[in-house]
Amino acid sequence: MFSEDINLEVLNYTNAKYQNLKPSLTFSAQTIPQAESWQKIMRSQLIELIGDLPKYRGELNSKVIKIEDFGTYTRETILFDSAENMKVFAFLLVPKFSGNVKMPVIMCVHGHGRGVNDVVGIQNGITYGNFNGIHKNYAVQAVNQGYVVLAIEQFGFGRRRTTDHLDSANESQSSCNLLSGTAFLLGETMIKWRVIDVMSAIDYLETRKEIDFDRIAVMGLSGGGTTSFFSSALDERIKLAIISGYFCTFKDSIFNINHCIDNYIPGILKYAEMYDIAGLIAPRGLFIESATNDPIFPIDATKYAIEKAEQIFTCFGAKNSFSYEIFEGEHEFYGKGAFEFAKSFL
Repeated sequence: MFSEDINLEVLNYTNAKYQNLKPSLTFSAQTIPQAESWQKIMRSQLIELIGDLPKYRGELNSKVIKIEDFGTYTRETILFDSAENMKVFAFLLVPKFSGNVKMPVIMCVHGHGRGVNDVVGIQNGITYGNFNGIHKNYAVQAVNQGYVVLAIEQFGFGRRRTTDHLDSANESQSSCNLLSGTAFLLGETMIKWRVIDVMSAIDYLETRKEIDFDRIAVMGLSGGGTTSFFSSALDERIKLAIISGYFCTFKDSIFNINHCIDNYIPGILKYAEMYDIAGLIAPRGLFIESATNDPIFPIDATKYAIEKAEQIFTCFGAKNSFSYEIFEGEHEFYGKGAFEFAKSFL
């Protein structure tokens, strides 16, 4: 006969599995040469885990389909290819005072929600300079700070959803679950597909005369933080990664809290924790911002991961390339320390 005293909590099983793990590529280097050697091995392993990366991404076939004037900046609506049968929708925001001077660029990657509209302040088809939400309009914030901004629509959101979701009245209904499951069936991951989008976006930026190619940053909140984090780990053209509302431990976030399936890389914990992967960004720049009351990326685990990442950057001789800000809030973009760090770093 069943007894209510019996503990059937299934997380006991999964947490015990985690405790028994011995990740084979945990960062343990003591010198810069050792750290660089580890980095090559870890990056190669990560590429394999996400489903490999193409050696050639194909022609961009880029097209500017609209240019709009917003007083202090112009906004171009852009399409380009990131793979065969894959078009990326994006906005390029250019400060009017840029003139002939090559400008630093921040690529803004949105999180879960309505897509790229959430970071450029579009609501019901109209642009509002003061539109907030959890993204706080950070693409517009960035262009107002003097950066050229490329804001891409992530695979599975906004205009880049499946037809049934595009026909839905709910703008925030993503196609993540179907597409992420499809990726797994193909031996790939949504993270791979979104990283390829970012890499192709950088290819596009390299065709633009306004851009200083040595000063490229990527910024993302939540699911945009996921994409920004892994893109920066794998594409060394990115000089600075600004990760908001994502950096934590896998164990205390997506391992133990219900999250969108687009966050997952099968087998990653056999090799590394999230803070180890931060070591693939060193000695380039990494800025972390996290809120005290974020319910899906717990702050205590984030603080622990920050401490571990800081140790890794120090081993690379790049302590000054790493910084962070803990702010009072929930799952949302903040930006104060992030933009200050970007100004000093780019």
